[in-house]
Amino acid sequence: MDNRRKKKLTFFTIGLIFLLSGVEYAVILPTIWRYLQTLDAAPYFLGLALSAFSLSGLLSGPLFGHLSDRTRTSKKIILFANLFEIVGNFMYFMGYSKWLLLSSRLVAGIGTGAGSSIFGFLTRSTAPEDRATVFAAVMACRQAGLLIGPAFNIFLRLCDFHLGPFVVNKYTAPGLFMCLLWILLQLAVVFMYWDLPPLERRRARESSTSKSGEEGSEQGLTEEGEEDDDEGKPLMRSQELVGSYGSVVTPVLPGNNVSVASNSMLNHISPPPSPPPSETHESSSPFKNFSISREFLREEVVVLLAAQFITLFNQTALETMVTPLTQKYFGYGELENSVMYCLCGVEVIAGFLFVRWLSRRVAERVVLAIGLTICNISGVWCLIFLANPLGGFPWQLTEFIIGVFLQVLGLPFVAVAQVSLFSKVTAEKTQGFSQGVRRSVGGLATILGPLWAGGLTDNMYIMMGVMMALLALLTADLNQEALNRSCRTHS
Repeated sequence: MDNRRKKKLTFFTIGLIFLLSGVEYAVILPTIWRYLQTLDAAPYFLGLALSAFSLSGLLSGPLFGHLSDRTRTSKKIILFANLFEIVGNFMYFMGYSKWLLLSSRLVAGIGTGAGSSIFGFLTRSTAPEDRATVFAAVMACRQAGLLIGPAFNIFLRLCDFHLGPFVVNKYTAPGLFMCLLWILLQLAVVFMYWDLPPLERRRARESSTSKSGEEGSEQGLTEEGEEDDDEGKPLMRSQELVGSYGSVVTPVLPGNNVSVASNSMLNHISPPPSPPPSETHESSSPFKNFSISREFLREEVVVLLAAQFITLFNQTALETMVTPLTQKYFGYGELENSVMYCLCGVEVIAGFLFVRWLSRRVAERVVLAIGLTICNISGVWCLIFLANPLGGFPWQLTEFIIGVFLQVLGLPFVAVAQVSLFSKVTAEKTQGFSQGVRRSVGGLATILGPLWAGGLTDNMYIMMGVMMALLALLTADLNQEALNRSCRTHS
């Protein structure tokens, strides 16, 4: 099988991995609140269960990324990580107690750590100018999962039977369903995923192949010319011109320039071929002379990590708040929430497709600025209208829809821009570890976001006011960083 076909199948499998991660999120999120209520869990358990999933991913991400950088492989790491997804979702299906449910999300979250090795693999196997497009496509796959997930919930809510000692109902069925899907994904990874060589190695091979072809043709031409002059050549070279091990000794003749003579003779000696860059660097550890402070404590890196944290913190806080809010004001159940998440998935996929088109025409910084502007408008709207909904049912529903629409609209711009920029401002040899750090920062945000929202459902002004303040701080930092960069450029 040629490399082009292997690359297509590998990227297709990566798309399936992110698709299933989105499906899992969309299948479990609309029902976990009621599931916990059937197990007599306190309201704060919703935040704990959602945060436990992110906590284990936060810890496993840098570890898997570090292993990926050292071994230059990702397939075995993905297969190992998916085992935790299978076991965790089966534990969720068992659901004997609220503590088992909490543990199931903790175990399943370990599997999300494979994402850091995948992003490192994508960075090493794509050109810098193509990364925004590739990352947008991968993230769109996850959003497609968020879109498809609620559709699965429509028939999973109809389950009501026994499977041996286990009860299969609308709350436990998502765990069994995801367990089976992750098992099928294991087979796809085994047969359709390859650890492709890095882009620099492929380019080195192509250049060395083309050079060898050119040298072979030139050598053939020179040999043909030499055959014509063989009769006029001595059978042996003069020993005055040949030193030990074939080195050229230039005779010093009176009236001759030594440097000119030596240069003219050295020009006919071809230097030994240099090995490809990948071969010279692969033998040494990618973490040689690596410094965490030098890599991550830089202005542009800190700003991008802050963008990752703040946007995910606000997103998960709003997602945690949405389910109790719709139950309180609109009386929504599992079906209505699933339809709402499905519509949000359509919007996000359209947003990622638009960002993929836009990133080919404008710089990532412009995309990031557009996303932050939309997020700031969304934060102001939610602070005014969602903290204390005004009017009757139609007005409250309209205010809610506009707030959610604006919040979801800004996510693709910020997500794609900050991931692409982060891959360019950090070292390529340690991309797995760097992406693990980035995802851990995002994991910390997805831990604190639900905890923050879950404890302040009765104090919406405080919850949304802090979220708006974080967004304003991020926008100011981004503008300051851009100003400093402009000053350095002009100086």
